Amino acid sequence: MHMLAADDPVIVFDRHSVMHIVLNRPEALNSLDVHMIRIIGKALDDAEKADDVKAAILYGSGERGFCAGGDIKLIARSVADDSLAPAMQFFEEEYALDLRIHSFKKPLVVLADGITMGGGLGLAAGSDMVIATERTRMAMPETRIGFFPDVGATGWLFRKCPPGYPEFLALTGYESTGSECVRVGLATHFVPSERLREVVKGIEAGAEGIAPEKEEGRKILEGMLKKVLIEDIPVHPDMDAWVRTYFSGRASVLDLLEDLKQCSIEQELCKGVFDRLSQMSPSAVVLTLALLRHNENRDIDDVYKADLMAARYLTGRHDFREGVRARLIDRDDRPLWIPQTFDEASALFDPSAVFR
Repeated sequence: MHMLAADDPVIVFDRHSVMHIVLNRPEALNSLDVHMIRIIGKALDDAEKADDVKAAILYGSGERGFCAGGDIKLIARSVADDSLAPAMQFFEEEYALDLRIHSFKKPLVVLADGITMGGGLGLAAGSDMVIATERTRMAMPETRIGFFPDVGATGWLFRKCPPGYPEFLALTGYESTGSECVRVGLATHFVPSERLREVVKGIEAGAEGIAPEKEEGRKILEGMLKKVLIEDIPVHPDMDAWVRTYFSGRASVLDLLEDLKQCSIEQELCKGVFDRLSQMSPSAVVLTLALLRHNENRDIDDVYKADLMAARYLTGRHDFREGVRARLIDRDDRPLWIPQTFDEASALFDPSAVFR
């Protein structure tokens, strides 16, 4: 038995051949810091080495969220002190953990119950099953604070989502809820929250029969959980068609905004998305689209390398500090972006300054 104290930020224990990794900062929506990242990484290493551990489950304590992402306020404070080192250390270790999850050799199930955003999605992205509930809210809202959808999202969104949704989700920070998370590709399965205990018990009950190979193990897990997994996921073909039409393959933020202004289908939706984009940091939106095009067909290792370069580029810039101030600290919701317009941001953006 591998166990940490109940007041630790991550609780780890193995039971019935299943390693449980529990994020335990419910007062902070289980947001991540470096200490938590290291505990999770060690738990995965231990689980992989242990012959008697057949699978792992990652979930959060409390009912409000699985993980709201990285502790951005702590990162912003280090930047405000003119010290980028702590912020970059966090990103380096966070991205290394996310990449570790992508290569984890045993089946890993994430119970994404409640808020699952930013770094929370980074933890889920490399797992074999991501289970959403009616309480789940998933988003990559980083452009609102002058940052970009990191944790590999500008690469793995293309492997998971229907056409147009990688760009749509990354640029707008759109929040998917409940079973919609499965439809757009951010989650793999949907289960009512009151049946999550059955999911855990089902995995534990059948753990000894889980194949060591990841793909075969995932299929066995799905078969074991078939009685609780909801297969009838509502479709939304009109929304899918709109997203595909306006976002798929976009190379220019200015062209996107112009098309949204001139849109002839779903005009109310176009206006809402245009207004939403207008609230974001122009520099962050322009960089995000460049990252999407840069990472679309790259190996996941290269995607995380590009993320580190982009994080280093944006973390010390005005818009990140200003976005965190306006949206997370002072909460006046009135960031003053520099540059203020998408025309200026597009003209000033130099990819060679990021992708070195």
